[in-house]
Amino acid sequence: MRLFLLLYSLAATAMAGTGVIVVLTLGMVGLSPILIAAAMGVGLAVPVAWLLSRELG
Repeated sequence: MRLFLLLYSLAATAMAGTGVIVVLTLGMVGLSPILIAAAMGVGLAVPVAWLLSRELG
């Protein structure tokens, strides 16, 4: 469980940041697209961290 939480904190930060950068690069500078991209990154980080923790742990 500790490995999952550690990987999740890293993956969520990286994926949310990547999503925000993509949205800003596409020229969508409103609040809604930025928040949606960040939320999608945080949500997609759960299965990524779970799969990684299963493989590593």
